[in-house]
Amino acid sequence: MTRLITYAYAVARRVEALPRTITDLVGVAESAVHLVSATRGDDVVAVVSPVPEEDFEETALRHHLEDFEWLETLARAHHGVIEAVAVRTTVLPLRLATVYLDDDRVRAMLADRQRAFDEQLSRLAGHEEWGVKLYVDAPSTPAVPPPDPHVSSGRDYLRQRRAQRDSRQETYQAAERAAERIETAARAYAVDRARHRLQEGELAVGPGTNVTNDAYLVPLDHAEAFRAHILQSTDGLHGVRIEVTGPWAPYSFATPRRTEETTP
Repeated sequence: MTRLITYAYAVARRVEALPRTITDLVGVAESAVHLVSATRGDDVVAVVSPVPEEDFEETALRHHLEDFEWLETLARAHHGVIEAVAVRTTVLPLRLATVYLDDDRVRAMLADRQRAFDEQLSRLAGHEEWGVKLYVDAPSTPAVPPPDPHVSSGRDYLRQRRAQRDSRQETYQAAERAAERIETAARAYAVDRARHRLQEGELAVGPGTNVTNDAYLVPLDHAEAFRAHILQSTDGLHGVRIEVTGPWAPYSFATPRRTEETTP
């Protein structure tokens, strides 16, 4: 018989609509989702579901995480549960593949950290996360162009190379200007910022070089204005583009961050 352990998606604030929300919710390994609290009626709950131990014990999980298709299926189910719950209440998303031996271990975890969870949920209530990425539409390393048969002299060739260099410099100056505009909008509307690693290699999506990759915590009543102003950050600037994603559950703000890292 397959032994089951507990997969935890998020910690959330209990609201009246939450039990109905999870009634038909299917989670990781196509398992039914339920709520766990430290004691009956607690305001802070964990959103969990049972999963087969054979797939989530340490050795098996390490092997599965190298399987892209398995990992993608896991991530979709994990985030699907979190986003469904986030529609109804404030959530603290937990890391992918957070597992406990059983529900009792989850209850113990909640009891141990209840005050911290309560403070974090209160801080995030009425806020949502937005992602902002800035790209420079220029190759990271400019290629040396072949000699142009129409260039009549070495001086003309050098002039051509200089023009290319100047164009690249202007593009990055435009990116700096766009980044300044983004920070101005963030100071006006966002209450927190999380810096993420730039997307490179296989993580890069679309053309261009990613030069900023940040998440912002924005009050619900400021979200529309925040998005509009962020999208205007590249107006009149050439060679740069901006990508705004969201709203999301506050994945980037589920744990306390140092002050110098969170000031917009």
